Amino acid sequence: MTYDTKGVWRCYEIKTSVSDFRSKSKNTFVGHLNYYVMPHELFTKVRDEIPAHIGVYVNGISVDKRAKRQELLIDEQVLKDSFIRSLDREHQKFYKSQSKTIIQNTERKLRNLEQSKERYQQENRRLTMHLQHKFGRNWRQIIGWE
Repeated sequence: MTYDTKGVWRCYEIKTSVSDFRSKSKNTFVGHLNYYVMPHELFTKVRDEIPAHIGVYVNGISVDKRAKRQELLIDEQVLKDSFIRSLDREHQKFYKSQSKTIIQNTERKLRNLEQSKERYQQENRRLTMHLQHKFGRNWRQIIGWE
């Protein structure tokens, strides 16, 4: 998964064979833009089985089929929290490796994610207060959010 500065989540499923592509294991397509990543030979075999909204990267370089934007399938805050937990796990692994460069880079990424989380929480509070001021305490019901 990736998350860019415009708030777009991209999810990637790596497929290496026809059996892998057709397996019943759950795809992690929860992002705004979702892609399969596969070798060209596999793409030619399964091209017609790929849903219209899923994009394809062939050989990790070119986009043979563009993804169509869709709504997130899970709450964005859940994705962000999962990203932070994942980064923390990686940080712990690197920290144990004693590589100062890796530790510093990972700590910087973690700080950036924590700052982003705080900005989103502040914006959420600001918007909530605005809606409450405009519509009153029952603003969620009034705008049809509940």
